[in-house]
Amino acid sequence: MRLISYNVNGIRSALKKGFLDWLKSDPADIICLQETKAEKENVDHSLIDALGYQNYWYSAQKKGYSGVAIFTRRQPDALFYGNGLMQSDAEGRVIRADYGSVTLINAYFPSGTSGDERQTYKYQWLDEFYDYLQTLRQTRPNIIVCGDYNIAHMDIDIHNPKGNKKSSGFLPEERAWLTKFVESGMIDTFRHFQPDPHHYSWWSQRFPSVRKENKGWRIDYFMVTESLKSRLKGAAIHPDIQHSDHCPVYVEIDF
Repeated sequence: MRLISYNVNGIRSALKKGFLDWLKSDPADIICLQETKAEKENVDHSLIDALGYQNYWYSAQKKGYSGVAIFTRRQPDALFYGNGLMQSDAEGRVIRADYGSVTLINAYFPSGTSGDERQTYKYQWLDEFYDYLQTLRQTRPNIIVCGDYNIAHMDIDIHNPKGNKKSSGFLPEERAWLTKFVESGMIDTFRHFQPDPHHYSWWSQRFPSVRKENKGWRIDYFMVTESLKSRLKGAAIHPDIQHSDHCPVYVEIDF
C-alpha cells in the first residue's frame, strides 16, 4: 500500500493550485490530509469520488480552521472520528481508520507559534495523545501515525538548528517528547531509509525564497510501531509538489 501524508494548508486553496491534477496522477492508495480548513459539504468532493477515493473528513467546529481527512481507495474496516479528548476533537485533529490488523491514525498536532497559551496547549495535547496511543496499542499493536507533528526532531531535520533553539517546533521539551515517542517503540520511516540531511517538508511563507533555497523544517512524519518494521518497503519526501507551504511525505508498507 502506498500512503501519503500532506498538510494542504486549506484544501480549497490547494484545489486552486492544481491539487486535483496531482490526485489524478495516482500518487498513493491512501492520502491523509491535515489542515483542510473546510467541511466536506463545502468542497465538490464528487471530483474526488470520481477518481476512486472514498473520502472521510473530520473538521473543526471553528470554520476555516484545522481539520483532517482521509482519501482512500481501500474501504476501511472501521473509522473513528477524534480521540475522545474534548479540545482536540473540537479542533478536528485526529481521524483513525482500521484496515485488518493495521490501524492508521492521521493527526494534526497543534502549533505553538501564536503564543504561550497555544504552546501550553501543545504540551497538553502531546501528553494526552501519547497516553491515548499507549492505551490503543494494548489492543491494536500495529499502528501507523502520520501527519503534521509540528516538531522538527533532530538538528538534521531543520535548516538552522542554532538559530531556532527558542522557536516553537524546535524547543527542547518538544524534541524530548518526540524522542520519548520514538523510544516507546515507534519508527521514523523516512529516517529508516534516509540518513542524509537537507530533506524538509515545510518552508516558511514569510520568506518566499526559503523554499527555492531549501531552508526548511522536516515536521511531517510517518511513524510506525516496531511490529511493522519488516513490512516497510520505502519512504520519501516530495518537495516538488507545491500546493501548500508543506509537501507530501510518502511511505510504502505491506498491509
